[in-house]
Amino acid sequence: MHITPLHKGRGKPPQAAGGGALIMANFYTDHPEYDFYLNHPEMQRVVELKERNYADKEKYEDAPVDFEDAIENYKRVLEITGDIAANIIEPNSEDVDLEGPHLVDGRMHYASKTYENLEATRQAGLWGISMPRRYNGLNMPITPYSMASEIVSCADAGFQNIWSLQDCIETLYEFGSEEQRQKYIPRVCAGETMSMDLTEPDAGSDLQRVMLKATQDEDGTWRLNGVKRFITNGDSDIHLVLARSEEGTRDGRGLSMFIYDKRDGGVTVRHIENKLGIHGSPTCELVYKNAKAELCGSTRLGLIKYVMALMNGARLGIAAQSVGVSQAAYNEALKYAKERKQFDTEIIKFPAVYDMVARIKGKLDAGRSILYQTARYVDIYKALEDIQRERKLTAEERQELKKYSRLADAFTPLAKGMNSEYANQNAYDAIQVHGGSGFIMEYKSQRLYRDARIFSIYEGTTQLQVVAAIRYITNGTYLGIIKEKLEHPVAEELQPLKVRIEKMVVLYEQALKYVKEAENQEMQDFLARRLYDITAEIIMSLLILEDATRAPELFAKSANVYVRYAEANIIGHHAYIISYIQEDLPNFRAE
Repeated sequence: MHITPLHKGRGKPPQAAGGGALIMANFYTDHPEYDFYLNHPEMQRVVELKERNYADKEKYEDAPVDFEDAIENYKRVLEITGDIAANIIEPNSEDVDLEGPHLVDGRMHYASKTYENLEATRQAGLWGISMPRRYNGLNMPITPYSMASEIVSCADAGFQNIWSLQDCIETLYEFGSEEQRQKYIPRVCAGETMSMDLTEPDAGSDLQRVMLKATQDEDGTWRLNGVKRFITNGDSDIHLVLARSEEGTRDGRGLSMFIYDKRDGGVTVRHIENKLGIHGSPTCELVYKNAKAELCGSTRLGLIKYVMALMNGARLGIAAQSVGVSQAAYNEALKYAKERKQFDTEIIKFPAVYDMVARIKGKLDAGRSILYQTARYVDIYKALEDIQRERKLTAEERQELKKYSRLADAFTPLAKGMNSEYANQNAYDAIQVHGGSGFIMEYKSQRLYRDARIFSIYEGTTQLQVVAAIRYITNGTYLGIIKEKLEHPVAEELQPLKVRIEKMVVLYEQALKYVKEAENQEMQDFLARRLYDITAEIIMSLLILEDATRAPELFAKSANVYVRYAEANIIGHHAYIISYIQEDLPNFRAE
């Protein structure tokens, strides 16, 4: 790999005060769950497709020769990521949170310590992770890249936004020209930053209202004029911009995607938002004034094709970001509960406290399970799509592409929506475990709470994840997946949990049938969130049960906690849905 471990060549390990070796924290090696998911049976197919049956081994000395070699490569990258996260990014996080970015003469400047984070990740080669080797990328699948994203988020969710926006290059790789690939991808692999400029003052979630204007000079050069708002890392080096290229249009069919290069000038930062959390991540208002740009792909497909691909990638990234913050919340809650004494007893021994800590861990593990299940689905269909650009797929490959594309599309709104909500809940419970100390700014848990709040809002609110998922609920897609997974064997000692899940499925079918038979769209929309929660919690229960069967030492406790948690929620949602009638709707309508 073109990377060097951070501590390589520094001689003997640091010495502790007593003369023994000081063990350095590492956010990868400290958590065996990552290796468990790297060795999931589906990873064989993921790696085989990504590595084109290891064809690069003849061209690149760092390319893997087989599956085991590939996994070892990923582990090396993740170990370096874990080192930097634990020993540079996390120690810098409080200073970054306090200072934040600032505006000078129309340019954004990061918090001082953010530059240290950027330099460390650049020197370690942690950019362009998923890009092919021919562009100087590491050619890693989305699954280990999501692990790296989670690890960075555990250290500082705000910096994860800056670092993970390198994922925007996936869209340029998929839809840009080869000339554009050659021009921009190596720059991102070298550590240049990216942003996606979508939102405008009058166009939030409704991107069809985007009005930033794209026009062409006589020589064919595209120019952009207008304002973008709420742009994460908005003063980045390379921007993907959604703009209206078709004169006289007012819907999504008039929008195209453009590449803006900061080197060309024409864009200034008018304002940096003063946010509740993720202070290290600059959220900018941008003014485009005759800014030179390049068309990415074809005109008119900006929203209906390219942004959809961009958003799905971003949503998976936020699922990883959410799991990272849930891990940090668990770390803080557990550490404090073990250290804090009340009535001469560590509070971790009190049922009220260990119940909260166990619930955080259960949601964390179930959330991680659906994150990596989704990532594997994305990996398989993305790799097949990439192969399709090079050659015609076989009939079997076309079927495989169709299957995994559908699964990825179904699972992404569950992974993003549930994990973002769980991050909020887990950060809340971490504060509660701390008691009064959790309300004090010197403790990390308050920052996690502030950072997590945006996760269920940006890149599509939880409500929009419900909208994305509801068709798969009503057409029986999820139910089919659930019934297929119920056929999978589980460990004998986990059978009682499977029986509980089977009873949840009965309630789910009853609730779904009741809503569909009402034949009332408003009622369906009103109850959609509860159906979504039931769906997701059953699927996540089944996934954590599968994981606990393969690795009880890692997941058996969480499986017991999470299944019971899900069961209680589902019983409540079921009772609410089947007792709801159309005549109740006026009571909920806001006047």
